[in-house]
Amino acid sequence: MASAITDPDLKAALTPDYTIGCKRILSSNDWYPALAQNNVDVVPHAVSRVEGDHIIAGDGREFIADVLVWGTGFHVTDVADNLDITGTNDLTLKQAWSGGMQANLGTAIAGFPNFFMLLGPHTGLGHNSVVLMIEAQVAHIGRVLTEMQEGGLRTIPPKTDKQVAFTKEMQDRHLESVWQSGGCTSWYQDAEGRNTTLWPGTVSEYRKRMARSGLEQYHPVRETIGDP
Repeated sequence: MASAITDPDLKAALTPDYTIGCKRILSSNDWYPALAQNNVDVVPHAVSRVEGDHIIAGDGREFIADVLVWGTGFHVTDVADNLDITGTNDLTLKQAWSGGMQANLGTAIAGFPNFFMLLGPHTGLGHNSVVLMIEAQVAHIGRVLTEMQEGGLRTIPPKTDKQVAFTKEMQDRHLESVWQSGGCTSWYQDAEGRNTTLWPGTVSEYRKRMARSGLEQYHPVRETIGDP
C-alpha cells in the first residue's frame, strides 16, 4: 500500500481498523495500484439501496452503474435453513441448530444417527487448505463405518455429551483467537457473534485427533433378531 497509494484519504480508507487475520487474508496485493487509477472511485461506505441503474451509498452519494457485481460473501452459519434433514423424534437440523451450529468433531450431530457431514461446524480454516480437514474426516467416517459393519451395528447415534464438550472447547479456545477478538465481524460468526465455523488450532492437531477418534464417540446399537 505504501508504494501504490499516495493519497492519504484513500490510504486511510483502505487501512482496516481490525487485526490482520480477523477476516480472510488475500494472498496478493497486486490490486492496490488499480484502486489508485483516475477512473476508479473507492467508496468506503455500505450500499444503502439500488434504484434502477443508480447505487445509493450509505453517505447519500449516488452512482450510475452499467454493471453491478454483488459480492456479499458466504452463507455458512445459516446453512441449515436450506437443508431438509430430519433425525430421531422428528428433530430437524434447523431445530437442532436453532441455538447455533454444533457437531462433534465437526462431523457427527447428536440426534442424527448414521449421518455424517464434511466441513461441518468448527472445521473451516482461516489459515490453510480445508482439503486436509476433509481428508481427516473421510478417514474417520470410513473407519467408523467399517467398525459398524464388522460389529453388526445397526445405528451409531453420536454422543450428546461429546458434542457438548467439543462445542464448549471450541468456543473457549476461540475467545482469544484473532477470528473472534480481532475487532471485526465476519462470515465466520453467526448472528449471535459466536464463531461456529472455524477450527481454532492447527491442521495437524485436527488430523491427529480424528485419527484417534472412533466408536467411543457414539452409542453403538446392534442388530436385533428380525431386523432386515
